[in-house]
Amino acid sequence: MEPLEIKAVEEWVNENIVDFHQKKLESLTKLRLDDLLKRKNPYLFKAKNIETASEMVTGLLDAYLSSSEEKYFGDFLEDLARFVAEQTSGGRKSAAPGIDLEFSNKGIYYIVSVKSGPNWGNSSQQNELEQNLKDAVIRVKQRDRSANVQPVLGICYGKVKTADMKRGYLKVVGQNFWYLISENKDLYTDIIEPIGYEARRHNDVFLEEKSNLTNLFTATFVHEYCDLFGAIDWVKLVRHNSENYDLHKFLPE
Repeated sequence: MEPLEIKAVEEWVNENIVDFHQKKLESLTKLRLDDLLKRKNPYLFKAKNIETASEMVTGLLDAYLSSSEEKYFGDFLEDLARFVAEQTSGGRKSAAPGIDLEFSNKGIYYIVSVKSGPNWGNSSQQNELEQNLKDAVIRVKQRDRSANVQPVLGICYGKVKTADMKRGYLKVVGQNFWYLISENKDLYTDIIEPIGYEARRHNDVFLEEKSNLTNLFTATFVHEYCDLFGAIDWVKLVRHNSENYDLHKFLPE
């Protein structure tokens, strides 16, 4: 494995972190209040005793942004992992379904599915990952029967110790994952500073757009889903979210 040039990593991060911030901003500019109201659980918001339009809109936006940020930043970390592996071992994006990275080191051919954090996937998604890794091993073996193939679930952050899973793959987390693709024990901390490149400037722009959208959505929500006294019309809101009665067409008379 070739030594990793930290300067090259910093330059890549500085260039590509901008894309993460841009995707966050675009997710706001394309968002519509109707989309939020139909995606989120109105019963949950009622159970949380939400009483004002501003609370409702803020809660809807925060829930949406939290999930979208996780996805966008997860994509960024996966791309960063591929860049690191490319620099150190000629790693490349895999063509196999569900596999993000392939590289060789010390006689072992690694096929890696990269996840940004440890809390991912339900049981069916984990079963799918297991099958994808098994299929990828078969594909590599068909190409080279003598290949020593190691399937890996690589997780970009977390403190869980390395585990040889009963599902047939190695689970490598946090510092260990970054070491696996770089042989640099400090890489997991070296990348934190460049990730913050111009974060304040990007965040200021984002917060301004979010504030404007919150005001706009709050005004629209008051007009559409509050009564003459300003109280939230929960019946109207639930109807908008869930009304679809047509089951009678499929039931015996």
